[in-house]
Amino acid sequence: MTDKTILRALRGETLATPPIWMMRQAGRYLPEYRATREQAGDFLKLCYNPDLAAEVTLQPIRRYGFDAAILFADILLLPQALGADLWFVTGEGPRLSTITDMAGVTALRPTTDIHETLSPIYETVKILARALPPETTLIGFAGAPWTVATYMVAGRGTPDQAPAHKLKDTDRAAFVALIDRITEGTIEYLDAQVQAGAEVVKLFDSWAGSLKGQDFQDFAVLPAKRIIAELKRRHPTLPIIAFPREGGDGYVGFAKATGADCVALDNSVTPEWAAEHVQIDGCVQGNLASHHMVTGGQALVNETRRIVKAFSGGPHIFNLGHGITPDADPDNVTRMIEAVRGG
Repeated sequence: MTDKTILRALRGETLATPPIWMMRQAGRYLPEYRATREQAGDFLKLCYNPDLAAEVTLQPIRRYGFDAAILFADILLLPQALGADLWFVTGEGPRLSTITDMAGVTALRPTTDIHETLSPIYETVKILARALPPETTLIGFAGAPWTVATYMVAGRGTPDQAPAHKLKDTDRAAFVALIDRITEGTIEYLDAQVQAGAEVVKLFDSWAGSLKGQDFQDFAVLPAKRIIAELKRRHPTLPIIAFPREGGDGYVGFAKATGADCVALDNSVTPEWAAEHVQIDGCVQGNLASHHMVTGGQALVNETRRIVKAFSGGPHIFNLGHGITPDADPDNVTRMIEAVRGG
């Protein structure tokens, strides 16, 4: 459906009411998600069970009527498909086997071999393409190469991405080779999601903000440009959202530099600044602070309305500045949606 609101915004149309979805909208803040995850057994089993992954993707659509559903998966499934060991520690998050030199990069599987591991994800997309309401857009996604590399080098999330920065600075050839391998794998992964039924894809560069100067160009801008160019060569009408989180001034011109149809914004920049400096190049997405989903109240309503007003002069998809947190109140999501839609 070419008249889906998110597709219209991504084509550059300014809508009276912006379409809305939330990062991590299928998640632990919802009791129905917690019940399904318990049924699956653990997080990875949930990701790789197409029926249950589709179910949790659909849950926030049934509850809230968002304009888009985003595939339930994880950015670290691609490293696993490339040959990294992956497991999750309860209460602490993901763990991976580490890559610290060129030998580690060379030992990764060819990108053409990822699909056997990732085939359940494509099956989830196919189920969702059939099951979603006709007005709801299906978004696929992957982690951007820099962010994925930070986990592959460190073996876990880190506060400052120091292990990846160290490898980048001490063995740049190995690091560039790793980025290239992830970039190639990301193209194949997202291409397969589109073939399965994803209508939009998003690149999550959650740690882009720790890249400075030329490194931001080399490892945030250029890989995104390469991925987007190849996906659009294969799928000329495919809309692509890029999220270089905490990019600051790097947000300016990011759409033009990469070919992205939309730039997602975190809440470290104001909507007024972003309207002046980023939205001038096309669609933007964002950028309500996630803590409002916990605290609620009139501050939630006021800030939601402020963001809608600030971006009302151009194409805008309403979203949070980062993912909704497990301690959020589901009722606050309803309040936010009502404020966006004029309630």
